[in-house]
Amino acid sequence: MADLNTKQKIIKASIRLFNENGLANVRLQQIANEIGISPGNLAYHFRNKEAIIEAVDEDLFEEAAEILSTYRIFPNLIDFDNQLSKYYSFIQKYPFYFLDMLEIQRQYPEMHSKRQVQVCKMISQIHKRFAFNQSRGLILEEPRAGLYNEIAEAIWVLITFWVPQNLIRGSEASMNVLEFKQMIWNQVYPYFTDQGQAEFEQLIRPLLKQRSAGS
Repeated sequence: MADLNTKQKIIKASIRLFNENGLANVRLQQIANEIGISPGNLAYHFRNKEAIIEAVDEDLFEEAAEILSTYRIFPNLIDFDNQLSKYYSFIQKYPFYFLDMLEIQRQYPEMHSKRQVQVCKMISQIHKRFAFNQSRGLILEEPRAGLYNEIAEAIWVLITFWVPQNLIRGSEASMNVLEFKQMIWNQVYPYFTDQGQAEFEQLIRPLLKQRSAGS
């Protein structure tokens, strides 16, 4: 049990340091110092930095898979809003995963490949939400073929680059889940029918206002 606890401490410390300094800038000595163990003790649990990154990636993959599994739990717009909350929490926990995308692609191809699979599933789910809510009478008929798939891809871009774009603009200190959700819902709202707008105003708008009041 002690070994397991030490391993988890190493993983958590590594994530903190990756988030603060970037994936490429963290050394094993820093990780050891972060939790107060010797480099030799760290090497007993993880032979090198790549082994630590593999362990972090396992946690990342499991958490991302859990988010993707929370699809169509509720037969209304709350379903997507709840999933957006989970995406936001994931982004907050692992900002390095979004900031270091090119580093991951170049240096950790297996990690990148797993991300690609998740990205495809994520975009597919968003697109299917359009079709599902269109069948419910909440979304307009597609104005032109392929538009809703393009919007699904645009929503993926917003989710993926939420942290980088805030850092570039110098507004990372004011990042919050309300702005995140509003930006994404704004992509969907123009395509609501009257019925869709009514459900949004009844179910989603109060949640956004609650978060706004609490922020």
